[in-house]
Amino acid sequence: MASSLLKIPAPLAHSGKVRDTYDLGNDRLLMVASDRISAFDVVLPTSIHDKGVVLTQLSNYWFGETNGIVANHLTGERLAELGWSRPLTEALADRSVIVRRAERIPVECVVRGYLAGSGWVEYERSGSVAGHGLPSGLKMSAQLPEPIFTPARKNDAGHDQNITIAELRDEVGRNLADELEALSLAVFQFAAQRAAGRDVLIADTKFEFGYIDGILVLIDELLTPDSSRFWDASTWRPGGEPESWDKQYVRNWLIESGWNREAPGPDLPLDVIAGTQLRYLEAFERITGRTLEQWLRQTREEMTA
Repeated sequence: MASSLLKIPAPLAHSGKVRDTYDLGNDRLLMVASDRISAFDVVLPTSIHDKGVVLTQLSNYWFGETNGIVANHLTGERLAELGWSRPLTEALADRSVIVRRAERIPVECVVRGYLAGSGWVEYERSGSVAGHGLPSGLKMSAQLPEPIFTPARKNDAGHDQNITIAELRDEVGRNLADELEALSLAVFQFAAQRAAGRDVLIADTKFEFGYIDGILVLIDELLTPDSSRFWDASTWRPGGEPESWDKQYVRNWLIESGWNREAPGPDLPLDVIAGTQLRYLEAFERITGRTLEQWLRQTREEMTA
């Protein structure tokens, strides 16, 4: 489902790689997660059925679970309260949330618990990650002695740029930088412990923060297969690549395809589309303890109670 194909009676405020955001007035926004999938900063021409629903509902789960650690941008309003047509409301309901407009901080707050992705590449080259000195001899996928905060300068037009904590302090001020680090680590450690109880390892993830009425809150998405690496704990071994429930499955296929990482991206074959959808659904079920259908049914019952 592409939200751009729906006649949404609100001005389009922003169209990102995956989400489209609409201005509802009174500092409220409607965030609609599409089924688009991006890799290496390119939106691929193939969509993944119900991907936007998984992203929205898993974010909602984590926003609820972490609200005691840090507030978030959800208003709690229901789409039905907007007074739009029933077909439109039903088409948007599972993949949309109404949020407060925030003054976004242009930083990706990345937390890593394991060596993977660009963190592994940097460690191989320098023995450190984003200024964090690490023990020598670590293997790919190794668990770090403790989670580390590795911020990145957000760049909507291309690759985010990894920076050190010292650079972050220079850009946003020491107090805010330290608060971003403390909150990011607290949310990560809470989520990692919760997920580990369901045999899921969170290798790394990224958070976004913004100010609402002067209060620092979580915004955008939270701990989804798009923003995180989720590994099957039973297949994890240092030196190998564990089975994952995230975008890495697509990235691996794209790398093997020989694609030059420039737009337009290649069409994904049917087996990769199906495999990606199954992995996103598996991530949701493992983490929440419910299938997506069970979760949506319970959510609808609660709304009509």
